Formats: sequence, structure tokens, C-alpha cells
Amino acid sequence: MAASILNERAAVVIAAYNEAAMIHGVVVDAMRLFPHVVVVDDGSRDDTGERALAAGATVLTHPINLGQGAALQTGIAWACRAGFDHVVTFDADGQHRPEDAAEMLRRLHEQGAQVALGSRFLGSAENIRASRRLLLKAATVFTRITTGLRVTDAHNGLRVLRSDAAATIRIRQNRMAHASEILEEIARHGFTYVEAPVIIRYTDYSMAKGQSGFGAFNILLDLLLARIRK
Repeated sequence: MAASILNERAAVVIAAYNEAAMIHGVVVDAMRLFPHVVVVDDGSRDDTGERALAAGATVLTHPINLGQGAALQTGIAWACRAGFDHVVTFDADGQHRPEDAAEMLRRLHEQGAQVALGSRFLGSAENIRASRRLLLKAATVFTRITTGLRVTDAHNGLRVLRSDAAATIRIRQNRMAHASEILEEIARHGFTYVEAPVIIRYTDYSMAKGQSGFGAFNILLDLLLARIRK
């Protein structure tokens, strides 16, 4: 299948909370390669939804902030009901590249996998702080132990889900631990997966939006709390 057709049959889902400064540019950038972009405005207090709509996205709105996991679940469910073949999860802060998403989709299709996972540790992470790298590595080790998946990056928001996997996965963790929950769902259902190198672009904006070392610490905290609750 031609890459253009694959991209046309995929929906890019972006969870966004107070992303008015970036969302227009992120949507426009994604739509260079993917014509269908869905932004879930997760109770933003600014005009995130209006700017996403002006950029050409379909906008779904949560009246209150429910968290990134809940926003992704809303967008994924909408894409499945709309009949898309694949769902791409994509961050709202400008750190992901649509070229990487397109390459992940191509790899998934060629290898017949159900899920493609982006890895900054197979690719690169521009301007990443040493403390964050260390904590992300620790989160990856934790996830490998608890899920059995031999992944190299447990908290990369760039993923491609085939429709059968997208329709099956249920995200219940609404904070950052939803990333590990998705991996747990992949392991529990035995979905086939591939990893692909991606470039993550850390900027002053993305660091301020939670990509700091403290944000990485919160990932570990959420993982531990989620495990305790089980």
C-alpha cells in the first residue's frame, strides 16, 4: 500500500491542555503528512480548541480537565468509531515530528505488527537533561520488568496503533502513567509490536510543560502508585 494511502487512512490524535501557544503550528505540521488530525481539548482555560479548529483539526472537547490519558482515550475511541485503519498518538508541545510518525506507520504495515512504538533511545533526544534521561531509563527498566516487553523507551508519546489494537486498549490512568498502562495493555493482549527510532525535540516550551526532571520523577511516582493500586 502506498504511503500516501496509509497516511490518509490514519487519524492523528493529540491530547491538548492549555496549548494555545503551540497547537496551531503542531496541527499544521502534522497535516503536511496526515490529513486527519483530531485534537482533544482537555478542559483548556485558553483558546486551544479554537486555534486547533482554525488550523484544520477536528476538535473534541472535555468540559473539565481529565488528564492526558483520558483525552487520548476519547480521541482513540472517536477514531475507531470513524473507521480509521490506524491511530497515531502525537504530543501537543511540538516535540514530535510527523516524518517519524509516517515512518513508524510504514514499518508497522510492512511488518504486519499491531503497534509501533517510538524510541528516543534508538533515535535521539535533542537538548535532553541528564537527570531526565536517567529517570526515563529507570522508568523503562521498571516497565520491562513489570510487562515483559523488551522496549527501550517506556514513555514516548509517539505511537501508531492498528485499529484492532486501538479498539481493545483501555486507558484508565489519566496522568503520565497512562504510557506504561498502554504497554501493559499491549503485553496483556499479546499485541505484536515494533520499535522505531524517533527524534524528540526538547525546547524551553516543552520543558515548561512538564518535560523537566521533576516531570520525569512524577512519571516514576505515578508508576509506583498505579502498581500499588493493583
